[in-house]
Amino acid sequence: MLKGKTALVTGSTSGIGLGVALALARQGANIILNGFGDAEGPQAAVAALGVKVGYHGADMSQAGEIAALVAYADAAFGGIDVLVNNAGIQHVAPVQAFPAEKWDAIIAINLSSAFHTTRLALPGMLARGWGRIINIASAHGLVASAQKSAYVAAKHGLVGFTKSVALETATSPVTVNAICPGWVLTPLVQKQVDALAAREGVDDAEARRRLLAEKQPSLQFTTPEELGALAVFLCSEAAQNVRGQAWAVDGGWTAQ
Repeated sequence: MLKGKTALVTGSTSGIGLGVALALARQGANIILNGFGDAEGPQAAVAALGVKVGYHGADMSQAGEIAALVAYADAAFGGIDVLVNNAGIQHVAPVQAFPAEKWDAIIAINLSSAFHTTRLALPGMLARGWGRIINIASAHGLVASAQKSAYVAAKHGLVGFTKSVALETATSPVTVNAICPGWVLTPLVQKQVDALAAREGVDDAEARRRLLAEKQPSLQFTTPEELGALAVFLCSEAAQNVRGQAWAVDGGWTAQ
């Protein structure tokens, strides 16, 4: 379905981002990976699907590095057809104890990076007559939790940004939507599981169950594969009139 298209997925060396990248690659999209940590393994996994794969280690908190990432995509792949803004970080603390530098970093990576990638990639999509922008928000883009003020603010902002850009492009062949996962067992969430286990003196399995029980009625983690399948749908012709939506995949979290 996406043969000949190029997808840039930020924060894609593990977790949700890698799951989405692999799903798009299975549809024939060439993939540009981005993120910290091991890049060789993810590149090999994508390449095994028979598509072209590249990697750029841009720090998504830095506008200049984001510009270099998009320039790399233009030079090496001829532009970006599918943009998946997934890069994200988290910090948990009450607001009065929240480090200012953590606030700034979360807003930069979880929200401002999507602005920079979008403003740079959108002109090429419009010129080529097709494009998909998918912002990985969160259930926390729709509802709040305590001690996550920066993350909740950033993800609410990302949902609002999605709606605004979707309206600006409403008559164009470019669609803009957000996916709002609930708990997904990524390294980011595993840190919260570990903290809960240490705090409450329980094992990993019980900590996972308690974490899910707080918010997610299904008592099941959403998987990167499920989110990848939704991203594929949003890239399809069937979704050409799906615009500005914040699509919850959260086991009933925001239905409560």
